Amino acid sequence: MSGFDNAKVDHEFFPADPKENAFQFEYFPDSHVKSNFLCNLGYGDPAKLFPRSPRLEFDEACKLL
Repeated sequence: MSGFDNAKVDHEFFPADPKENAFQFEYFPDSHVKSNFLCNLGYGDPAKLFPRSPRLEFDEACKLL
């Protein structure tokens, strides 16, 4: 998933530990671990899911050259 706030995710899930390395924490308040993308796993509640939007057929969306 793209379009999320990487800085907020990094701060929440990968915080730096000031006890572990005070120097690093002073200059890098968040950990050196950074998020790249989000991947949602699981199943939604069928009663709350929206129906899937119509999709184009391959021939409608693609042209082979």
